[in-house]
Amino acid sequence: MEAIIESLGECRFLSPLRHRFAGMNGFRTEEHRVIYDDSIEGVRDIFERGLSHLHFEMAGPREKIYFDPAKTSAAIVTCGGLCPGLNDIIRGIVMELYHRYDVTRIFGLRYGYEGLIPRRGHVPLPLRPESVSTIHTFGGTILGSSRGPQDPVEMVDHLEELGVDLLFIVGGDGTLRGGEKINAEIRRRGGKRCVIGIPKTIDNDIMYLDKSFGFDTAFAEAVKAVACAHVEALGSMNGIGLVRLMGRHSGFISCYAALAGQHVNYCLIPEVPFALKGPCGLLETLRYRLAKRRHAVIVVAEGAGQDLMNINSADTDASGNPKLGNIGEFLKEKITEFFEKRRIEVNLKYFDPSYIIRSVPASPQDNVYCLRLAQNAVHAAMAGKTGMLIGQWHSTLVHIPFELVTQGRRRIEPSGDLWQAVLECTGQPVRMS
Repeated sequence: MEAIIESLGECRFLSPLRHRFAGMNGFRTEEHRVIYDDSIEGVRDIFERGLSHLHFEMAGPREKIYFDPAKTSAAIVTCGGLCPGLNDIIRGIVMELYHRYDVTRIFGLRYGYEGLIPRRGHVPLPLRPESVSTIHTFGGTILGSSRGPQDPVEMVDHLEELGVDLLFIVGGDGTLRGGEKINAEIRRRGGKRCVIGIPKTIDNDIMYLDKSFGFDTAFAEAVKAVACAHVEALGSMNGIGLVRLMGRHSGFISCYAALAGQHVNYCLIPEVPFALKGPCGLLETLRYRLAKRRHAVIVVAEGAGQDLMNINSADTDASGNPKLGNIGEFLKEKITEFFEKRRIEVNLKYFDPSYIIRSVPASPQDNVYCLRLAQNAVHAAMAGKTGMLIGQWHSTLVHIPFELVTQGRRRIEPSGDLWQAVLECTGQPVRMS
């Protein structure tokens, strides 16, 4: 199995970077690849079963490029919820296009895919180095964002009207699926425009990626909230600090916040079911914890425990995602009710820092990561690559086809070493169901 990257055609123009990399052997070719499973067991299994190995094309500048920089125009769109690092990505793309490839006609499309629907009335924003020079010091996105699909026919019509050759889409799995449809419509028309994705998910749940940009910042901010909850819990008799964090389908932020802070006694995530009642349920084990230690800190991912609430699974948001019940408020109510019935005094403090976390500027680690993603997205686009995203796998930036990453979500393996580390750190029961 190979991750084949679609190409618009033969690269006939010498890269403007050739002078910069002279004598350095800094260019990549399609022969530079990264293997999917680099473990001895994985490689042995592949050979024994007679399968070809999944591997990814390395990202990086090419010696020859497809587009003539003097005649090329580009556009950037940011979609979905906010995430630390969006402005860093925008700035990185503009700076790389303008200063390294001499592409000076760059548009910022306003409010997500709505910016590609003219009747929505969002006028494209011209982007130049001076207009983006300091945006990486602010949270959010200067282009705005939105959720929900738009008609790919209308979007490609507008790309043609604007004369856009390179479209950079920054968003999660829904955005990448939209990118697939835009790319398919361009191909149906026989167009020579490329669509390059930069995956954005604060939950870190996109497949075939070591991590998503913004995740380091998000869990670092989450650690601060957990520390506050711990202080509150220690400050009163039978104190409980309850923190709800992001994570609709995957509990990476909750797990990393628990490990980094080392104050968490219960980490509840979507991948591991738990019960409220029963001798091994959350409530009874919490009562035992309070009797023994007089305080507790609980971290819960937003998608955890949805089966415990009476939620209509048919209700969806603008992006088609099932609407979630508020597990934080639910647990607050059930815990309070449980101890009141037993006439045990508890002092519960509830924290929900979600919008604070996603709105902060990126950390230095994410600054660097975003810049590298942006630079390599531009390299791929100028080389005529399309229908793909830039991601990091085994600490190397690679090209991954849209269709490969939109087949599912990256989730925590309950039998894996990350969850084992959380169980050891928190001391919570292995099973609470």
